[in-house]
Amino acid sequence: MTLANLLLVAAALFAIGLFGLLARRHAIGVLLSIEIMFNAVNLAIVAIAWSRGLLEGVVLVLFGIAITVAEAAVGLALVLLATRVRRTAVLDDLSDLSG
Repeated sequence: MTLANLLLVAAALFAIGLFGLLARRHAIGVLLSIEIMFNAVNLAIVAIAWSRGLLEGVVLVLFGIAITVAEAAVGLALVLLATRVRRTAVLDDLSDLSG
């Protein structure tokens, strides 16, 4: 696989994640779309680092994965709390939490 093909796959994944982020109303769907977008960025970074023979890209992706896991944990905790309090995870129904 060439660098261009890997970057095309990463761009397609990012577009799918962006579409899901904009189209989904359920909080879990939005979190999954954000995860797809993070993974697309990680794929692009690894592909570029692989093409240049650099190891720093892999280290950067490992750091990004750690941040993504923390973001998912906080996001799922917020969704569980909202579901417990409001009995729904639909983002339109949770708009009164926006301040």
